[in-house]
Amino acid sequence: MRWAAILAAAWFAAGAAQAQTLVKAKVDGGVLVGEATDKAHVFRNIPFAAPPVGKLRWAPPQPAAKWTGERDATKNGPSCPQPMNANGSPNTGGANGPVSEDCLQLNVFAPKGAKAAPIMVWIHGGSHRTGAGWVYDGSNFARDGIVLVSINYRLGALGYFAHPALTKDAGAAPTGNFGLMDQIAALQWVKRNAPAFGGDPNNVTVFGESAGGMSTLALLATPKARGLYRKAIVQSGGGWFPPVALAAKEQAGAAALDATTAEALRAVPVETLVAIGGTYGPFVDGKLLTETPSQALARRTFDDVPLIIGSNSGEDSLMGPGPPTAAQLAMIPAAARVVYKDEAAQGDETLARAVFTDRFMGAPARWVAEQASGGKPAWLYHFSYVGSRFRPAVKTAAHAAEIQYVFEYWGRRTPMSLVSEDDKAMASLMHACWVSFAKSSAPTCGAEAWPAYDPKADRLMEFGAPSGVRSHFRKPQLDLQQAAALPTLALPK
Repeated sequence: MRWAAILAAAWFAAGAAQAQTLVKAKVDGGVLVGEATDKAHVFRNIPFAAPPVGKLRWAPPQPAAKWTGERDATKNGPSCPQPMNANGSPNTGGANGPVSEDCLQLNVFAPKGAKAAPIMVWIHGGSHRTGAGWVYDGSNFARDGIVLVSINYRLGALGYFAHPALTKDAGAAPTGNFGLMDQIAALQWVKRNAPAFGGDPNNVTVFGESAGGMSTLALLATPKARGLYRKAIVQSGGGWFPPVALAAKEQAGAAALDATTAEALRAVPVETLVAIGGTYGPFVDGKLLTETPSQALARRTFDDVPLIIGSNSGEDSLMGPGPPTAAQLAMIPAAARVVYKDEAAQGDETLARAVFTDRFMGAPARWVAEQASGGKPAWLYHFSYVGSRFRPAVKTAAHAAEIQYVFEYWGRRTPMSLVSEDDKAMASLMHACWVSFAKSSAPTCGAEAWPAYDPKADRLMEFGAPSGVRSHFRKPQLDLQQAAALPTLALPK
C-alpha cells in the first residue's frame, strides 16, 4: 500500500557513499562481487529468475541465466514497473532508481563469517502495485547474526492479472498469480544458495508488511511453497481474503485489455499496463492457489509453522486524509455505535476510522492467530508506539510505522537528533523479538514474556508506551467485526 512505500523509502534509503571493501560469493549463477560494510557483507541486484519479458511476460518465472566472470553486486537493481512520481522516480516513496520489467532480483545482507545462520526473507509492501526490495537495509539483522534477504516481485497488472487468452496460452501451468510465483522462485533460490552466504537453508523465516504480509499468508496457503521456510511473520497483512476466483479476474482482464491472443497482450506497452486500475494481489487461480488463505486456515490445510501476526493502532492511515467516503461509512455495523460508543461520541469520522482499523487489520490478525493456535504456536501483537518526534500531534501508529523499529534503522533521511532514547529502546525491543523468533522459533525478548496466543486467554503483546501483555484486547470491537466479516468469506462449515 502506498503509505508503506512512502514510509519505507524514508527509513531505508541507501547509506552514504564510502570507500568500498569488496567481498565475493559463488552462487549457482556465478561469482558475485559485493561490499563489506561495518555490519555486513552486502550483495545487491542478484537475479533469481530470468527477465519476465517478451514471451515470459505473464508466465511462470524461469531460471536465471548463468554469467561468466564476476558480476558486480554493489549497486541497487531496478524496481519493477509501477506508478511513477511526478519527478519520474518509481513510487517507492521518491527514492531514486531505474524501473524495468527485468526486475526479478534480490539483495542479501549476510553476517561476516556466518555459518549456518538463520535466514529471514523480506517481502515488501505497496498494495501489490508499488515498492522494491532494495529500499530496505538489512544490515542490523546481519549484525545480529541473521542473513537478511529482500526481494522484488512483479507488481500490478504485470504481477496479478488474468485474461482468457493468457489462460489458454498457459495450458496446464498456473496463471494470474505471477507475483506470488516470483516469491516462490526467490525462496527456491534462497534454499539453493543460502550456504554461499553462511545461511542455513533449513531455517528460513518469511516475513512481510502490508502486501508483503498478505503475500506471506498466501505462501502459507499454497503447497507449492512448502519446505521453503520454517516460520512466518505477518505485519499488517490482514487475514480475511474475499473468495475471488480466476473467472472473475479473467473478466476484469478482458474488460481492461481488448485483445484476443497472448501475443497481442504481450505487445501492449508497459506504461499502459501500469496505468490499469483495480485491486491486485493473490487470488484463487485453481492451481497455485486452490483456496484462499482464510479458507485454508478454516480447513486446517494452512501450513503449520510458528507464526507472528499483528497490526498497528492507526491502520486507518490507509483511508487517507479527510472525511470517510460513503462506502467506508457503509461498512459500519449497526451495533457499532454501541460497541464503539467512545469513538461514536467523537463523530462519524472517528468511528469510521476505528472500524476500518479493526475490520481490515486488528480483527483478522486475531482470527488468524486463533485458527493457527491449534497447531504450532502463534503470537499476536498490537503496535501503538508513536515516535517521539511526532508527538503530541499524532496519536496512533500509522500503517507501516513499525517497519523502522523491526529493522532498527531510520535511514539517512531521519537525522539521529530526532530519534529519542525511547525510540531507540522500542527499536531494540521489537528488532530483538523478530531476531529471536528467527533463531529459536519463539520471540524471547524484553522484560515481560510474550505468551503464545491462546483463544481462551486472548493475550497479545502491545508494543507501545508502555509495552506489555494485554488480555482480551478490544474484544467487544473485534468480536463485532469478526461476526460481520466471516459470512462474506465463503468459509467451510
